[in-house]
Parts: sequence; C-alpha cells; structure tokens
Amino acid sequence: MKKSITPSEIRQTNRQRIYQYIYQKENVSQQDIAYDLHLSRPTVTTNLNALKKVGLVKEAGQMDTELVGRKASAYAINETYRVSIGVELLSRQVKTIAVDLYGKKISRDVYDLDFQNKDAYFKKVCEHILQFKEDCHLSDEQILGVGFAMQGLISPDGTEVIYGKILNCTGLNVSAVTKYLPYPCRFFHDANSAAIAELWASPQLKDAFYLSLSRHLAAALILDRKIITGLHGHSATIEHMQIDPHGELCYCGKRGCLETQCSLRALHCDLEHLDDFFQRVHAADLKAQEIWIAYLKNLAHAINLLHLIYDKTFILGGYLAPYLQKEDIDFLYKEIAEQTPFPEAHDFLQISSMPKHNIAIGAALLYIQKFLERI
Repeated sequence: MKKSITPSEIRQTNRQRIYQYIYQKENVSQQDIAYDLHLSRPTVTTNLNALKKVGLVKEAGQMDTELVGRKASAYAINETYRVSIGVELLSRQVKTIAVDLYGKKISRDVYDLDFQNKDAYFKKVCEHILQFKEDCHLSDEQILGVGFAMQGLISPDGTEVIYGKILNCTGLNVSAVTKYLPYPCRFFHDANSAAIAELWASPQLKDAFYLSLSRHLAAALILDRKIITGLHGHSATIEHMQIDPHGELCYCGKRGCLETQCSLRALHCDLEHLDDFFQRVHAADLKAQEIWIAYLKNLAHAINLLHLIYDKTFILGGYLAPYLQKEDIDFLYKEIAEQTPFPEAHDFLQISSMPKHNIAIGAALLYIQKFLERI
C-alpha cells in the first residue's frame, strides 16, 4: 500500500520550494511566489515567516514597479546565513577566500608561507584560517566547511593526497588540518576545484575538458556536470602524457611530458612577470613572440590529441586564460586544423568564465552545493 504524504512533509516541501524559488529569483514578492508556485497567499505567508524566523530569508526593501500605489515587500535569502571557506595551498603562499551562499566573495587573503609537510606548518595554516574567520566577523555556526585545493591528486573521498610530488606531500591525510579546525574539511586537486567553479559559473555547461594553464599544467574531465576522477583518482592527468622521450625533465621524473610544454615554464617566465611578458608579445618583441608561438603550437598539439579522444567543449582556464585573445584562439584552431584528420568547426574552444580566484572558490563551493541541496 502506498504511503500517504503527511501534512508535515507537505509543509517541508513547500518551504523548500519557496526557499529555492527565492534563491533563483534573488528578489521576489509574496505575490510572485504564490503565483509561480501555485500556492495560496496564507501558505506563502506562513512559510516566509518560518524562514525569516530561522534566518534563512530576509526582507529586502520593496519591489520596483511602475504601478501606482503601495509597493510590495521584497524577499531575498540571507546569503551569509551559511558560508564556506576555500584555501589554496601553494609552495610559498596560502590563499584563503570566504564565499556566501551565492558563491560570491566575502573576503580574500593571501598569506606568505613556505609549504612544509610538517605539523607545525598545518597548525600555522589553521591558525591563519581561524584568524581570517574572525576578521570576517563569521561565527563557527555559519561555516559549512573548509576546502583545501592543492597541486596533487586526491583520493575520491577527499581525505588523502595520493600523488603529491610538486609539494612533496604524497600520503598527506586531511587529519593534518581537521585536528586544528572545528569544521568539516576535505582536499581537492586544484584542477578539479577550478572545474567546480567553472560549472558554478556556467549552469548550461554539461560536458567539457577543462585545461588549467598555470604554473603547472592540469586538467579536469567534466561529464554530465560531474568531475570524473576515475577508478584510481588520476583521470585527466594529461600533464604526464609523454610527447617527447628526449625532452625536458618533468617533475614526475620522465622526460617530455606535456607539463614541460604547456605550463608556465615553457614561457621562461614566472607568474609575477606575466604582465611584462605579454606586453612584450603585443609590442612585437621578436623573442617573446617566438616563445609564445611555440607555446601555442604545443598547446594546439595537446588539444588535438585530447579532442580526438573527447569530442566536447574545451575550456582554457588558469593564470594564462585572461591573457588569451581572439587571435590566439584563431591560431589554435588553425594549428589544430592542420593536425586533425577531421573537418573541425571553430566552436569547441572557450576561455574560462571565471579565471580569477577560481581554485580557492571551487574548493569552497562543494559545501555550498550540499547545503542548498538539503534545504
């Protein structure tokens, strides 16, 4: 016999629908909610009062209207009812960001600290996070969790670094930080974190290959809006595809990996001098242009190989994304066309929708997503 729905379940469902409706619309009136969700005004009023009482929803002034008469009250979610913190651990810096329920930045901080796989380092990082929380005037209750993005492969459950040669932290367990923080914590591969942020910024995106063009090359495979990590956690680790067995030495110990051809090291330039490098490229400096063209040729070769395997959208992200111009994308298409056996439409390369702070933001977003799903 089919179980009947209880009045309590109906109330909970209505409350969830109203909250999600307000979240999507951002500013709404009671009339909007009642009309679009086919609910009675008393039902809407009761649920709005309940949501306001617990702090999930707030009054947000009055609705803009061209009609004469008293304007309707506007309602919005309390975007800081819960927040999440994302942390990017780098070799010489700790980047921290707090985001609200819309994934928008509340505050951001960059802390100079050399990475060490030692307890003293993680204690100092966690002390910094707690101070950052205090500086943001956030309570422990508000914080959903802390996501740590790092240059390394992470176990599917986010608890362990299974390959961390860049930071020399293979085997690192999330307990290194949870013992100092009173919040849920997990690790993220930095490319996966960036891809999560990309999905958040692009609700229409379904399948894609995300390429992070940064200090190090990294990638993430997106299928049906999910990040595919694979059976052993190393799907999309294209940076270690060996292109030239006699090429430059990669940090993995092999030679001629894509990492050596498509990361910042191929530009003979560090992150702090990227602006200067591209100024020289656009000023027709022959040496800088030669380096940049060689880089684009290598990148086109990599994209063509990957596109033959995964015929989907390719998103170019990372620190280099803001510097890519239309002529660079056209050059990539031209190079790919000369290599591929198939006629290729110029429709599968995209520059990241949110190249700024995307790694730290992506590390924070998982906790926001889970919270919104539970409401």
